[in-house]
Amino acid sequence: MAITIKDVAKEANVSPSTVSRVIANNPRISEDTKKRVREAMDKLGYHPNFQARSLAVKSTETIGIVMPFSASQVLQDPFFPEVIRGISCKAREHRYGMYLSTGGTEEEILEEVIGMVQGKRVDGLILLYSRTDDRLIKYLLDVDFPFTVIGRPVVGAERVTHVDNDNIYITKVVTDYLIQLGHKRIAFVGVNTDFVFTIDRVEGYKQALNEAGIPFNEDYIIHRSRLQEGKAAIKDFLSTVKPPTALVCADDFLAIELISYLEELQVHVPEEVSIVSFNNVLLAEHSKPPLTSVDIDIFQLGLEGANCLIEKIKNPNVLPKRITIPAKMIERKSCARI
Repeated sequence: MAITIKDVAKEANVSPSTVSRVIANNPRISEDTKKRVREAMDKLGYHPNFQARSLAVKSTETIGIVMPFSASQVLQDPFFPEVIRGISCKAREHRYGMYLSTGGTEEEILEEVIGMVQGKRVDGLILLYSRTDDRLIKYLLDVDFPFTVIGRPVVGAERVTHVDNDNIYITKVVTDYLIQLGHKRIAFVGVNTDFVFTIDRVEGYKQALNEAGIPFNEDYIIHRSRLQEGKAAIKDFLSTVKPPTALVCADDFLAIELISYLEELQVHVPEEVSIVSFNNVLLAEHSKPPLTSVDIDIFQLGLEGANCLIEKIKNPNVLPKRITIPAKMIERKSCARI
């Protein structure tokens, strides 16, 4: 015989409506009462039917997380598990579940999101990226569906709540750091012009060069597509007439891969090439040499993104906002004075 709310209410000596409010985590219910009801639920083995409750209250109590590529590809990058951990922490606090996108292409992702919205599978969405030409953001603005973005939107930024670092400023800081070490031939490695954060970082890199009176050299911009050739591409790049003495890498994952290639090519870091990168994932500290990296506080990006979305879900009239998460450079041993 199935256990019902009435059974739980009787065990906890409260009304059935109080049990319903505890399940909904109503702030008006005291912590003592919540504890008593939850203990009764555990004792009786009662599990709320959230699907039925969703139909009743017109809420799924689920957050959709939209990734830039398929989950199998994205989750290989340490950035994404950490930002999802931040989202999960805030979602759990508010008793929300999570729904991860699985689309592999822009078209598939857009179709999947339209399905989530029209099928009422989620209450709101968190986009873990911002593209330079983003049809997804345009669609969500048009249908007025709750969402937040981890990153700086290009389209309608003043109407979109987003959480980001100041990528222009922090990239200027790390490029200045290399310049102060005597480097003038500095390359930016891993440019992907599909994503706004990369464009912002290249802008910060250019500003630092300009203020130091160092001419910008287009040959020192290396796109991710070129790096697909692996070691051959790096060898070709370093054999140019004036190879760079320092590299600003788009992320730690790429930087560590580069260090491995350079070691095979008998190019020593930092003696011959200095490297600084972004994200400060655990691997950065344990690479050889330990990697100088920008800590962008990935966990906090996810936490604040989820917090903004849940606020928007609960109060649709809340004004859009931009939250800037501070970033700082963690100096280790991958950079040397020239």
